[in-house]
Amino acid sequence: MTQAKVKFTTFEEYLSYSDETPMEGRYELIDGELVELPPESELNNWLALNLRDYLIQVVRRRLVRIHACEVQVPVLHPGDPANRFPDLVVLRPEHLELTQRRLTITLDMPPPRLIAEVVSPGKANRDRDYLHKRAQYAAIGVTEYWLIDPVAQTVMVLTLEGDAYREVGVFGNQEAIVSIEFPDLTLTAGQILATDH
Repeated sequence: MTQAKVKFTTFEEYLSYSDETPMEGRYELIDGELVELPPESELNNWLALNLRDYLIQVVRRRLVRIHACEVQVPVLHPGDPANRFPDLVVLRPEHLELTQRRLTITLDMPPPRLIAEVVSPGKANRDRDYLHKRAQYAAIGVTEYWLIDPVAQTVMVLTLEGDAYREVGVFGNQEAIVSIEFPDLTLTAGQILATDH
């Protein structure tokens, strides 16, 4: 990852700068500095796209975004980014109007209905998805958070209760995923994790 040489004191400064200055790629704002994110792996991209294809059976296609929606999050621990680019986001209908200028969900907007992350191998990646992002997404009120883990071959579904997530279940193989936010969704963990189609 490369770092740009710009320092910001607020998220609004970053938004103004990035609106006015063309930037290639995606950047997280960490401790006031821009840190470029590497491209997604093929597997990560495929699994997010695969889940999107299933979700659009119960959600309007335009509301499901992969790797492109920026979400402002609170910095809860030193080194946490002030923004994330989730692997998959299910927007609310009102987001379509609110994001006309820029596909960024800020803290003053309603939270997304669902965020899903594909867990990359390695302890640092697991900690980021299972601990840091989980806490940040709960803090902004994201109703449901899914962790798709290709190493464990599981999908963990969490639902927001108060200000923290409660585990709905960890689903593997042909187990039907239970979603509180999308009760009409008929889907197994194996369908999401399939790499042969």
